[in-house]
Amino acid sequence: MKVTVSLIKADIGGWVGHSTVHPKLIEYAQGKLKEAKETGLLIDYYVFNVGDDLQLLMTHTRGENNPEIHKLAWDTFVGATEKVSKPLKLYGAGQDLLKDTFSGNVRGMGPGVAEMTFEERRSEPIIVFAADKTEPGAWNFPLYKMFADPFNTAGLVIDPSMHDGFRFEVYDVIEHKYVLMNAPEELYDLLALIGTPGRYVVRRVFRKSDNEIAAAASVTRLSLIAGRYVGKDDPVLIVRAQHGFPAVGEILEAFAFPHLVAGWMRGSHHGPLMPVPLKYAKCTRFDGPPRVVALGFQLHDGQLEGPNDLFDDPAFDYTRSVAQMIADYIRRHGPFMPHRLGPEEMEYTTLPAVLEKLRGRFKPGEE
Repeated sequence: MKVTVSLIKADIGGWVGHSTVHPKLIEYAQGKLKEAKETGLLIDYYVFNVGDDLQLLMTHTRGENNPEIHKLAWDTFVGATEKVSKPLKLYGAGQDLLKDTFSGNVRGMGPGVAEMTFEERRSEPIIVFAADKTEPGAWNFPLYKMFADPFNTAGLVIDPSMHDGFRFEVYDVIEHKYVLMNAPEELYDLLALIGTPGRYVVRRVFRKSDNEIAAAASVTRLSLIAGRYVGKDDPVLIVRAQHGFPAVGEILEAFAFPHLVAGWMRGSHHGPLMPVPLKYAKCTRFDGPPRVVALGFQLHDGQLEGPNDLFDDPAFDYTRSVAQMIADYIRRHGPFMPHRLGPEEMEYTTLPAVLEKLRGRFKPGEE
């Protein structure tokens, strides 16, 4: 049986500020997805949050980009906004819902989407990642480590089923085009692109030997849809593990280094991506630092056995400590780069309004 795993998220109201999701939002979403499971639309579901983003994990047999599944997610977000976020005056109620009416697919409407369809193996472990206070390009570094770096993933060297490498689908979020690149043959060309995470984003990864899907990520850039800053994108990612794919430990190892990502306060600053368990998926210091959670599930006939909260492990305490030191160091820069993003990214924040106010005060000068 072919199963589709869909992870669709949206920020529809923060409690308090941008820190976390109100329990009533999760309760509302659980009720809507329970109804969908009872009617047979879904096989299974799991609702959770990281920071102020409501996450809907769903399994079904309808395939990717299915209008019924996407409408279920959209209606859940809209209903939760109207019945919970607005009455409770949650911050940024309905923030990620950038369109007024559903048009058959939530892509391009604000919510982030990661989906993949595959035939279940004899054992089918998957890991679902969700991040807050950052952009889709935040996955570039760990996806490269998982699927192309033998210093991270030993299986690339010693597992014959992985030895041929993986194929990366890199998406240009500015020109809306993509290119397929093979690793290890095109590693340097691949790095030349994905080292610019604000523009080139790894959308999917395939096993080269049989083109089997290995990973799928969201690529929504809210500011590029809205033309202004409406909150950071807060991406999601699904990765299959074991049996010809990286082992669970190899996948998680990619997050042992808290690399710098764009986002954090007002979507305008660089900060370390800190791996945390669900109980710490609350963004407080300077609305951060950026967080990522990892939930492991065993799939069986589409049923989600889990979650196993994989970053809830003292093995990641040191990584979290390093992330806090990096956060403290870069915070001392205040409004100066490189803590604050470069001018090309700041175009989609409230900074242009400040510059416009000062425009008439600039006078010709000499060097």
